[in-house]
Amino acid sequence: MNRYLYKYVGPEFIDKVFSAPEVVTLKCAYPSEFNDPYELFLTMDFKEKPELIAFYADVVGELPQLPTTCFSRSPAVVPMWAHYSNNLQGFALEIDQATLEVKFPKSGFGDVDYRDEPSDAVAGNLFRAYEIGKFRYMHFLRKSVFISAYYTKQLCWAYEMECRMIAAESEVSKRDGLMLLDVPISCVHSIVCGPRVTAATVEHLRIKAESIGCRFIKMQIGRSSSTPFFITSDGNPAVFDGTGISPVRYSCMNCKEPILEKTERCSWCQIDDSHRQNAANRNSYRTLAQYGMLESYIENVNRIDRGEG
Repeated sequence: MNRYLYKYVGPEFIDKVFSAPEVVTLKCAYPSEFNDPYELFLTMDFKEKPELIAFYADVVGELPQLPTTCFSRSPAVVPMWAHYSNNLQGFALEIDQATLEVKFPKSGFGDVDYRDEPSDAVAGNLFRAYEIGKFRYMHFLRKSVFISAYYTKQLCWAYEMECRMIAAESEVSKRDGLMLLDVPISCVHSIVCGPRVTAATVEHLRIKAESIGCRFIKMQIGRSSSTPFFITSDGNPAVFDGTGISPVRYSCMNCKEPILEKTERCSWCQIDDSHRQNAANRNSYRTLAQYGMLESYIENVNRIDRGEG
């Protein structure tokens, strides 16, 4: 299992995250403030019989709103970089989960289960609580509802690969209208820069990594694969292998992109003048362009595609 959690952050929050030398500060929020309008919804089938719905509402009541901060299990989720790191211009913190759990013993941690239908576990507990009525079944129902509510989301969010930390109120602080979690520096394993960071941001984060004593890594967008790769501070390429950011076996000596076989260069970097000349000779559009006919040809073809005759 992947031992690391990844927190995506926009470049505008660098100074707020690193506001004190001994901690990194993460923002928490209540589920009611999340961008998913169906947070805490996937607990049971609300098309059940009205007597069961009424019993559920009476036993469970309103679900508690608890301080929650969200991570991803991967540093290579491009939509996460786009949504939460200002279009790949920010960074991600790689945090050791085991160390984090030790530092926050009152918090709960769990990977999100992605599904479009409620769990059968809640339905079973609801039926037993309704029919039998014993106290322990009421407890089982409330517990299963809480777990399903906080750790279940619809399948359309599965790309996030989310893990949640539900903090105790005593473990967070409220400052400047925000709910904040001060995570000890010892929990931070790496700072990962996005591929569109400015030179100033790179240098800023590199200095932060050195002062913390953690790894400094930069994400790269290659040309041979839609999966990003990474360059470590010593210039070596790496990939996210499901358990962490690890060195690759083979990479292009020119662009550093990982490759499958032991060759000096990737296919892109092997292109030379002979390949370019061959491509030009085979490109029939060049003939049309030579005689000034390319634009009119493309216009006519587009008109046919639109069904204009």
